[in-house]
Amino acid sequence: MDEENHTEAEIVKERIAKRIARAGVCSRRDAERLILEGRVKVNGVKLDSPAFTVSADDEIKVNGKVLPGISNTRLFLYHKPAGLVTTHKDEKGRPTVFERLPKGMPRVVSVGRLDLNSEGLLLLTNDGGLERYLELPATGWTRQYRVRVLGTVDQSDLDQLKQGITIEGVHYKSIQAVAKKSERSANTWVDITLREGKNREIRRVMEALGLQVNRLIRTAYGPFNLDELPRGGVLEIKPQVIRDQIAGYFKDEIKGQK
Repeated sequence: MDEENHTEAEIVKERIAKRIARAGVCSRRDAERLILEGRVKVNGVKLDSPAFTVSADDEIKVNGKVLPGISNTRLFLYHKPAGLVTTHKDEKGRPTVFERLPKGMPRVVSVGRLDLNSEGLLLLTNDGGLERYLELPATGWTRQYRVRVLGTVDQSDLDQLKQGITIEGVHYKSIQAVAKKSERSANTWVDITLREGKNREIRRVMEALGLQVNRLIRTAYGPFNLDELPRGGVLEIKPQVIRDQIAGYFKDEIKGQK
C-alpha cells in the first residue's frame, strides 16, 4: 500500500479493547475477555475492566508482549467453501477458514460468521474495530443469500417475513425472500436479504415455514459481492474503495488516516 500508516500519535484517547482490536491482535470482544482474565497491562498495571482509555504515550502489553503499532486497515473478500468453521481454533478439530487462507495473509478476523455448512462471501479484516463496526445492524448493510430449500414454497408465507417473525422466543427482524421458480425438482431456490444476521437465522426461519435448507450461499455483504471469486479465493479491496465505502468508520474511528 502506498498511503502512509495512521499512527498512534494521530489518535487522542480510545478504549483499551478498541486499541487492541485495531492493532490486529484479536477482535474487540476477545480483547475485552483478555482484559477480564487479567492478561492486559497498561504502563505495568494489570487491568481488570475494559472501561479504560489509553493514549499514544501508554505502554500496553497483552500476554506479556508489547502491543504492536496500528497497521493500515485492510479488507479482504473470501469465498468460503462449505465444510470449514469460521474460527481460529476449533475444539472439535474441524478444519477452519483461517487454516485455509493463502500464505502471506496478515492476521485477520472475520466480519460475522458463516456456519460449517454455509458457503459464499466472508469479509476478513486485520482491524478488529472495523470488524465490530461492520457487524452492527446500525451500519445498515444488508446481507444477501441464495438459499436452496426442500419443501413446498408459498410466496405468500415468504412475504409475511417482511414483518419479522418470532421463533421460540427469538425475534427476527424484517426479511425479504423471493422464491425462484423451479421445475422438475423438489428443491426451490430462494433469494433472501436481511440486515441482522443472527446465528443460524435463515435456517431457523425456513424450518419454521416447513422448509429444509440444503444449500446456503452468501452472495453479498453490503456493497461487496461474491461475483466470480473462485471457491477458496481471496480478493483484497483497494484502500480507496475501503475509505469510500466505509467512510463513517474512518471518520469516527480513525480520524487521522489520510
